[in-house]
Amino acid sequence: MSAPGGLRDRDVDALSAEEAAAELAALADEIAGHDRAYYQDDAPAIADADYDRLRRRNEAIEARFPQLVRADSPSRRIGAPPAGGFAKVVHSRPMLSLNNGFTDADLAEFVAGVRRYLKELADDPSRPLAIMGEPKIDGLAVALRYEDGRFVVGATRGDGIEGEDITANLRTVRDVPDRIDDTLSVIEVRGEVYMTRADFESLNERQRDAGAKVFANPRNAAAGSLRQLDPMVTASRPLRFFAYAWGEISTPLADTHHGALDRLTRLGFAVNPIARLCGSVEEMVAFYHELAAQRSELPYDIDGCVFKVDRLDWQERLGAVSRAPRWAIAQKFAAERAETRLSAIRIQVGRTGTVTPVAELEPVTVGGVVVSRATLHNEDEIARKDVRVGDTVIVQRAGDVIPQIIGIVAARRGDDSEPYRFPEHCPECGSLAVREPGEVARRCSGGLICPAQAVERLIHFVSRGAYDIEGFGDRHVAAFYRDGLVRSPADIFRLHRRVAEIRDREGWGERSAANLLAAIEQRRRVPLDRFIYALGIRQVGEATARLLARTYQSYDGWREAMIAAADPAGEAYAELTAIDQIGPAVAADLIAFFREPHNLEALDALTEEVTVEDYVMPAARASSLSGKTVVFTGVLSTMTRSEAKAQAEALGAKVAGSVSAKTDYLIAGADAGSKAAKARALGVRTLSEAEFRDLIAG
Repeated sequence: MSAPGGLRDRDVDALSAEEAAAELAALADEIAGHDRAYYQDDAPAIADADYDRLRRRNEAIEARFPQLVRADSPSRRIGAPPAGGFAKVVHSRPMLSLNNGFTDADLAEFVAGVRRYLKELADDPSRPLAIMGEPKIDGLAVALRYEDGRFVVGATRGDGIEGEDITANLRTVRDVPDRIDDTLSVIEVRGEVYMTRADFESLNERQRDAGAKVFANPRNAAAGSLRQLDPMVTASRPLRFFAYAWGEISTPLADTHHGALDRLTRLGFAVNPIARLCGSVEEMVAFYHELAAQRSELPYDIDGCVFKVDRLDWQERLGAVSRAPRWAIAQKFAAERAETRLSAIRIQVGRTGTVTPVAELEPVTVGGVVVSRATLHNEDEIARKDVRVGDTVIVQRAGDVIPQIIGIVAARRGDDSEPYRFPEHCPECGSLAVREPGEVARRCSGGLICPAQAVERLIHFVSRGAYDIEGFGDRHVAAFYRDGLVRSPADIFRLHRRVAEIRDREGWGERSAANLLAAIEQRRRVPLDRFIYALGIRQVGEATARLLARTYQSYDGWREAMIAAADPAGEAYAELTAIDQIGPAVAADLIAFFREPHNLEALDALTEEVTVEDYVMPAARASSLSGKTVVFTGVLSTMTRSEAKAQAEALGAKVAGSVSAKTDYLIAGADAGSKAAKARALGVRTLSEAEFRDLIAG
């Protein structure tokens, strides 16, 4: 994507705070959409390389402007919410994603970061650090739970916190044992379900012969096969499984990662035999390039190499930051390219009014996948690359996704070619499409009169990460809106009063109407975090909604706090902006939402129809820090600040960025400054580093 005024072409160091905040907001929205397309729909909308480029840009801006890190930042999010159609499974330990690397320097920086984090390695640069390297299988991540040796539950990754229960389907996978002979009372084995290239070709041949859907690539085939509602269909598909990790476990598998892989092999799981233990950055780089050279000869697709710290006690201490562990990195392979003609540029309008251009391409095969569409992000991206309708464009693909346009073939441009003029009016309602100073995208100014926005907001409300109303898809929402059946979220829960109208609609009937109303009734109770996310407040994604729910616990508490936060000098505003990773920009959008009388009326109408359940804290090890709010200040001597924060959060604490009257503990290291003084003034208990270590040890 492009930033305002061509900011994307400028170094991050040249951005102002205002420009950085605008670009981070756009990146959060865009990356969230790509996550949903990849994890929920198995239909990615951009190339891996393009997606990774967006994440790297986001991370670089956050590193320079840490005060602007958003609660819905992509760096805090894993995957996307689980899809509908299956029961949900809450992972006992989150299934984390991985940070990506692309160059040899990225591997060197990963190792350097591990050494900086662990004090004994930082103090002794000569101390050896073993790293395990494994091929990164291009499949679908799953978790297999065994109790007393019996396979009891299998689930997809989902959003990393909650996945889909696909136990029956996983029982049909040949490499998934139904029983394991071991003394472990509980073990959750994690790995990748995949399909070999030969099996994929055979499957597609059978699909063609039967006149059924032909899959684009082995990953899509594996993901689609696992998500069949009929396990017999899954059983007919040639799926395989590689184990590479574990979640909850009753006793440790080993002291090292390579030892744990050996143990998994002895338990009967398939483990990739190409894995290699590396003793230096040079050995890691060599292993990566060897894999890149032989990837086309392997019987299955890989899209990179995963490197993990070998010592498990060090993995535990390193922990995770947001969506990814500090002790692992995925080193990705280079992208593949092709040329094709750009036949048209279509304009789409999103639920917040964002106007997005989409490139329509003449179908082209890139890396074995036929693609025909790509997002152009915004008008700056089109202008920067001078992309015009009719151009021959260079498209790039890495993985199983629709490509990005990385440039044009100028020599093939016709003499009658004209620069693309981005529309200044919304194609849906004709209102002005305005680009505010500092904003990346144009937005339709039509607001509630724009049918695209109204429909998209309702679609968002019923989507999987929000109310998840099964059977009420995009097409039905649009049709119900068009015909006046649903104009607001509350109207959805009043549809039982209009059952005759629904039943008599074309394509509907007694049974389909009853099914829809039953699905709606099942959603009259909703957790607070899903409720907040469903409202579609700008900059409030799933991670932000979960953070707000965790802080305020109940709907009434949240609503009252957001209304009170309108006073920038008040305690409510201070509490809101003190939430770790929520800054003034997110706070401003929340306050703006609650200042609008129409929104309050819509909330009142909705809460008359539904019950918003109080937030339930995820299970954490019982400790004296559970539910407490802690703040760190000063320099710690026995652990890094990052490690201390991670340990506090693992014990159920909330880590805030500033001291307030609601702070329970201030942990003060050497050279504590203004936070210590404020804590004394407010009567907040201050702990030394030694006292904090005693507290977490208990």
